[in-house]
Amino acid sequence: MKRPSGYEWVVRDKEVVISHHGAEASVLRGERAHQFVREVERGDPQLLMARIVGGTYKAPDERRTGPKPRPRGRR
Repeated sequence: MKRPSGYEWVVRDKEVVISHHGAEASVLRGERAHQFVREVERGDPQLLMARIVGGTYKAPDERRTGPKPRPRGRR
């Protein structure tokens, strides 16, 4: 799986603005903005921003599941 890329973030007033390839993708405010700044200093910023924006990227230790099995009735 490819690593996420193309994300940038800036602090604007009391907000954190996350953009992807130049387009604004998400705006964080309040405690969530503070938490984001703390987390980005500790981990992979590209992966963190992709997960916040709602990308399809998952950390290597996250479980990947397929379709759920259909329940079988009695026959």
